[in-house]
Amino acid sequence: MESNKSQTNNMLLAFISLVIIIGIVALAGFIFLRKGPEIIQGQAEVSEYRISGKVPGRILEYKVKEGDIVKKGDTLVIIEAPEVQAKMMQAQAAEAAAQAQNQKAIKGAREEQIQAAFEMWQKAKAGAEIAEKSYQRVKRLYEEGVLPAQKFDEVSAQRDAAIATEKAAKSQYTMAKNGAEREDKMAAEALVNRAKGAVAEVESYIKETTLLAPIDGEISEIFPKKGELVGTGAPIINMSDISDMWVTFNIREDLLSSIRIGETIEATIPALGNKKAKLKVNYMKDLGTYAAWKATKTTGQFDLKTFEVRAIPVDKIDGLHAGMSVILEK
Repeated sequence: MESNKSQTNNMLLAFISLVIIIGIVALAGFIFLRKGPEIIQGQAEVSEYRISGKVPGRILEYKVKEGDIVKKGDTLVIIEAPEVQAKMMQAQAAEAAAQAQNQKAIKGAREEQIQAAFEMWQKAKAGAEIAEKSYQRVKRLYEEGVLPAQKFDEVSAQRDAAIATEKAAKSQYTMAKNGAEREDKMAAEALVNRAKGAVAEVESYIKETTLLAPIDGEISEIFPKKGELVGTGAPIINMSDISDMWVTFNIREDLLSSIRIGETIEATIPALGNKKAKLKVNYMKDLGTYAAWKATKTTGQFDLKTFEVRAIPVDKIDGLHAGMSVILEK
């Protein structure tokens, strides 16, 4: 009888112990396995500008190094391009030749040529006067019947030839005095303008051998080493516009209930000692099907899209750099 009673007590004790153990495990599970706050991690980003040149050449000198803060217009790098300098010499020589041709067209013939044409005209003019006098004498004699018609015709032809020669000589003198024709002058001027355009084009290429900062910002990355060759459009320097900074989050749509464009949210920056910062949401866009959270069950769940959300700091955050993590708690 006592044996049965002892066995019953042992069973009761074991049952109570089991119940206690189950309770402890359930309590521990409730404490340690309960769902905590959703952590949404984003990162700070800035606008970046890639500096490259139009002219192929060799890196001659860097005026900056990574991490430097520069102002708009500061010299960043100098590219050595001897081919461009040679092109400039050719263009300048072509311009000088065109200028000489233009001056020649404007000035016209030389003084010696004009004087020679004038003397030829005077000679022809004197010949025409003599021919006219001879013609008048022969004409009177022909009319009196002293000379035959053949002689009169010969003198008439000589007079006409002398007059034509005098007119031709005068035209030559006038042309030498007036210089080149209007069309020739226009053509010469067009050649000068063309040569000036070639010089201006090469000058623009020479300016491209010295690359300047397009904005105020920070030198974030330098690609080629000094002395290396770079091609047209090859990236040389990356610049960060530290005045244009924002934070990007990728958030599931079921966590977007309290986030709206234009609203202010509070975030934590671990790199700055968990500093609190206020951000204003200014952009929201879905990332497409490739970023969707697929449902694990066929019933009771649905696919969740992921949205890219951007927010800008309400106030300037000292020490915040691109790439730093920014935390939201939901």
